Amino acid sequence: MTLTLHGTIRYRDLEGGLWVLETDDGCTLQLAGGDRKLKRDGARATLEGQLDETALTAGMVGPLFRVTGYRFD
Repeated sequence: MTLTLHGTIRYRDLEGGLWVLETDDGCTLQLAGGDRKLKRDGARATLEGQLDETALTAGMVGPLFRVTGYRFD
């Protein structure tokens, strides 16, 4: 199922660096996919994709969100 989420893109300096979405409702999701243009610390964005709660990541900051599309707000 495709989800649409709104929030702020953030860079976290953990395990070599990772990108997360801090959603407007207070959740933190580790990002996978998208392209390098998505990686703008502090940018407000609307992302589309799938939540993968079964994926294990080294960052352990929250569930993995596989980005299939985005736009900056």
